[in-house]
Amino acid sequence: MHERGLALVGRTLFPVEALPDAAALAAAGVDTVVLFAGDGTINAAACALDRFEGTALILPGGTMNMLARVLHGDADAATIIAAAHEQERTRRLPLVEAGPHRAFVAAIIGPAAQWGSAREAARHGRLRRMVAAARLAWQRSFSRRRRVRVLGTERLGGAHQALIAVPGDAEHFEAAAITATRLLSLLRLGAAWLTDDWRHDPAVSRADVTALRLAARRTIPALFDGEPVNLPRNAEVRAGESRLRFITVRA
Repeated sequence: MHERGLALVGRTLFPVEALPDAAALAAAGVDTVVLFAGDGTINAAACALDRFEGTALILPGGTMNMLARVLHGDADAATIIAAAHEQERTRRLPLVEAGPHRAFVAAIIGPAAQWGSAREAARHGRLRRMVAAARLAWQRSFSRRRRVRVLGTERLGGAHQALIAVPGDAEHFEAAAITATRLLSLLRLGAAWLTDDWRHDPAVSRADVTALRLAARRTIPALFDGEPVNLPRNAEVRAGESRLRFITVRA
């Protein structure tokens, strides 16, 4: 870094350590915050630093690294740093939000989001917890009492196991409602997900929207960029845009 004229002002092991706020970064003369993490941790850091007047450079440091791919393609961390230093381009990122929760990559809302607990247990090698979480997720995914109803949009009307919200631009996002009535439908959808062809599955209804109103009998489980949250029984999901600017090296 020094040979490129860059100075490292500080380092934070987030989320173990608290992030400095925008005022502390400005006082230290920081103009760029580098986020080397996975999508969920980057989400939390980017939301906390949304009023930072400088820029954020995201480096791939997780499993999926979807946000890094949006900004930089498949470039590795060293290539990204070199390219960012030579020709810096910045952009704000579209997002979907529900109350205080934001997703830059995708939000999965509804009982099917509870499969995320099984995934996390598997990642940490906790077999018993994974089995218990998978059993609970299975039961709730097929419970009609747990489904989420989309209001005010005819194409997505009805009660669903999941609503997937993918950012588009500052005013629109892609909403995909999933209703798999049988085991075979769910397995077919899972196979399509692996090939990124899930949008065309018969169990999926899609629409481009500005906002959606959701209703359920209980609080609604959700994953925002892979991080579990709970939404109120009556929630609104809408399109938005970050205030924070992100460096991109993608042409």
